[in-house]
Parts: sequence; C-alpha cells; structure tokens
Amino acid sequence: MEKLWTGRFSEALDKAADEFNASIRFDSKMVRQDITGSMAHAAMLGATHILPKEDSETIIQTLAEILADIESGKTAIDMSCEDIHMFVEQELTARIGDLGKKLHTARSRNDQVALDLRLYLRDECAEIMALLKDLLAVLCDKAEETSDALMPGYTHLQRAQPVTMAHHLLAYGMMFSRDLERLQDAVRRMNVSPLGSCALAGTTFPTDRALSAAKLGFDGVMLNSMDGVSDRDFVVELLSDFALIMTHLSRFCEELILYSSWEFKFIELSDAFTTGSSIMPQKKNPDMAELIRGKTGRVYGDLMAMLTVLKGLPLAYNKDMQEDKEAIFDGVKTVKDCLAIFAPMLASMSVYRENMLRAAKGGFINATDLADYLTKKGVPFRSAYKTVGQIVAACIQAGKTLEDMTIDEYQAYDAQFESDLYEAIAIPTCVAKRNSLGGASPDNIKIQIDYIKSKIEG
Repeated sequence: MEKLWTGRFSEALDKAADEFNASIRFDSKMVRQDITGSMAHAAMLGATHILPKEDSETIIQTLAEILADIESGKTAIDMSCEDIHMFVEQELTARIGDLGKKLHTARSRNDQVALDLRLYLRDECAEIMALLKDLLAVLCDKAEETSDALMPGYTHLQRAQPVTMAHHLLAYGMMFSRDLERLQDAVRRMNVSPLGSCALAGTTFPTDRALSAAKLGFDGVMLNSMDGVSDRDFVVELLSDFALIMTHLSRFCEELILYSSWEFKFIELSDAFTTGSSIMPQKKNPDMAELIRGKTGRVYGDLMAMLTVLKGLPLAYNKDMQEDKEAIFDGVKTVKDCLAIFAPMLASMSVYRENMLRAAKGGFINATDLADYLTKKGVPFRSAYKTVGQIVAACIQAGKTLEDMTIDEYQAYDAQFESDLYEAIAIPTCVAKRNSLGGASPDNIKIQIDYIKSKIEG
C-alpha cells in the first residue's frame, strides 16, 4: 500500500525501517473502535455539510459492512499495512473508490489513535470492573460462610489477636472495592473525546466535535487540541490502578500459598487450581497463586515503561507514543487473566476451621484482652500491659497457656483478677467483643459485607 505521506518523499522507506515503524501487529486489536470512531466522524461530516449527506451515509454503511465482514471472518486484516487506521481506509477505498479517501477530512491519525485508545480502554475497563465485582461477590459469600471461623490475626507474621476468616477476607474486600472505585474514577476522567483535535491545532473545517463525542458516548470533548493528541495520562492512571489491583491479588496469593502449606494448613486450594510435581508424588503446588504473584511484576513493568516513555516528550504528538499500546494492552490482559483465575480459585477453596482454631489458642493472642480486663477494673493500661507481659513470660517458661493458669496464680500478680477472667479471654469472646466500628465482631462483619455488596450493586 502506498504511504499517505509519499508526496514529500522521493525514496522508498527502507524495508526494515518500515517494519520497525509499523504498529498494525498490535493496534489491529482496536479495529472495532477504529471503525466505530470513523462512523461517528463520517456522521458528523455529513451533519455539518462538510461532506454531502449521501456520501456520509455511504461511508457509514460501508464501514459497518467492513466491520461485519471482519468479525465474521470474511475479511482478514492486511498485516502489511502500517497501522489499523490505514487498513480500514484501504479497505474502504477498495470498496467505494475515492469517496473512501474523503473520510479523513478534518481528522489526523493523531486524534484518531487517541480516540481509538480511549474507546478500547473504556470497553476493557468495563470488563475488568465486572471481574472485580465477581471477585467481590465471591468474597462476600466466603465471608458469610466463615463469619464464625476463628483464626489468629497476624502482625509481623506473628500471631497477634484473634479474628475470623471472614474478617480477614473482608480486608481484601475493602481493597478490591477501592480498586473498583479507582477504575470508575479513571474511566470518568478518560471519557472525553479528542476527536477533532486533528494533528495538534484543530481544523479550518466547521466541525461539530460535540456531535461526534455524543455519538460515541463521551461526556464531553478535550478543550485543548494539543492536549487532545498528546495526553496519555489516562494510560498511566489505568496502569497505576492495574498495578494496585495486582498488588492486592499478589498479597492475597502470598497468604493463600502460606496458609495452604503444611506449616499452617488453614486452607486447601482445589485440585482444579493446583498442580503436582514431576518427581515428588506427595506435592500439591499452588501454581496459579504463584503465577498471579509473579505476573504482578509484569504490570509494574508496564507502568514504569509508560512513565519512562512520557517523561521527556515535548508537545504535541511524538512517535514514542506508539509504545503506549503494547504496555497498556499487556496490563489489561494480565489483570483480566489474573482476576478470571483468582475468583473461582477462591470460591473453591476449602477452609480448615479446626486447624485455625488450634492456632488461635496458641501464641497468647488473647493477651490484649487480659490486659483490657484489668484496665476495665481501673488499672492503668500501661500497668496492666506490664502485668500481663510478666504473666505471658511465666506461662512460656512453664509451658502453659493463659487458660491454664489458676485463679490463685493470677491473683499473685494482681488481686483484681477474678474467675470471670476465663470467659473474658476465651477466643470466641475476644472476637465477639470487638464491637468498635470496623472490628471483628459478627455485627461488624455484617456491616462490612453489606458495604461491599453496595459497591457491587452500585
């Protein structure tokens, strides 16, 4: 295909340079968006009488036929074209002659590619948000199932205080809820049209940018044409949001890997999401969780690549921006793949309540409750803290738990200890009494589940 810009040049582009310059290998992914955007542009050209109405209608009808033929497999994308924009124009011109060349009136590839990318990412973000909602629904179901499944909560990976599996899961529910909100915010900022910015300075034709924007479902138009063609903030913002989603998935996977080990055995992942060893027949490896943890690095890399591409670019469009697509496409695919695997992996996970309860009874995770017991009797917290620390040290030396201590032994440390302390430090009591907003009590679990469900429905 003859290059659009051959009029200025007397020598053909070097073959290796041509291949190096071409982007159709990856931007063909945006063919639907390119054609949809072109149809809206053609409609605007007809409505403003820049093109005769009948020409506009012919272009729109033919573009619709091209899209249908591509999606049915009747027409293949010509991968020898420089980019997807050139392929669509080539196919349009092949079908309706010189009329097809009029489509590019009052438009540049600079605003065209910016438009295509926004349309494509808007569609992809809708899918990612649906996947996040699916995961949040699984988390709510699992939390309801495990609202009374006692386990140790950890700080520094040391047993700290008793919680329930539900409380633990819902912490991730809050993270993914924020991820959903961030994507919704990012899409709102992205949903403005660059179409009509042309190469960088607008056009002398009497275009109606608001009309084409409305046809494409945008909330408005970009008000500076140089910004319209050179802005890729939305790519960086989405990759940043994707990086956080992957951070949360990776943290979750790390815990699933730990908790499914024999050292913990709090949970077991389904056979459908694990693999075995080629030499050790006893092994059940959490490979899907490990892969998600590993793929997090890819999305971090995509984000850093995009930031690095943009950091020194002068206004307006530069060919460097062609590098945005492979980074964001990889980020989109990785996040979608990981969410699609993680949700059913979590849904099919088995929870071993007895093992978690056994762990909760060790490690003195009710020590804070014992200190609170004294504090509620008027002992200053710091004094109560010191007394309980001494009791824990004595228990460790004697090989006892707090429940094993007799009332006489307790009263040797403080006369205010009474027999009701055993109920106060019972693991179920410790959890049930965490009634402060956001705590681990059953009432709070319900509040948290209801909150996350509101995000799913919103």
